[in-house]
Amino acid sequence: MSSRFEPFLGLSVELTAFSYFDLLGTGLAERYLATLDTVVGSEITDALLAAFTALPPPESEARIHAVRTTILGNELLGDVARALIKLWYSGTWFELSSAWTERFGPRPANTTFVVSPDAYIEGLLWKAIGAHPPGAKGQGFGSWAFPPKIPAPVPVPKPDLTPLPLVFKELDQRHDELSASTDAR
Repeated sequence: MSSRFEPFLGLSVELTAFSYFDLLGTGLAERYLATLDTVVGSEITDALLAAFTALPPPESEARIHAVRTTILGNELLGDVARALIKLWYSGTWFELSSAWTERFGPRPANTTFVVSPDAYIEGLLWKAIGAHPPGAKGQGFGSWAFPPKIPAPVPVPKPDLTPLPLVFKELDQRHDELSASTDAR
């Protein structure tokens, strides 16, 4: 592992909201760092990692703001960081926009591609939605007999609107009283 690996993993934790354990568990962290180097070049990767290491301490509002402005809001780094997020979640590197390549130059490896079959299977999106990748990671024999593990949304109680007609009735009565007193003058 290179000296760039720890900052890369820290950046990935920050961008994906998954833990070091989860990201290392995919077995793809080194491959994703290599993908970033291949697609955008080590200079841009180093700039992204330098921006990350210069952030305020974790667990602070200033850090959240700095991630948004220094990394995601940066013309050079923002699209790259968003592509990295998509890479972790889907296992696919999505081609950077034409506006980005016009501004910062074309990159020969900047095409949409799946990094590896493992990348699809280990994509964070499956964990995020509580599912398994279709056709790749079965839940086990007899799993079809159980309800999905995805929690059903908790129904939000509808507000009791029965007092509203009473309020409107009172408003109508008050309006009628005011109208009658105005007409009497």
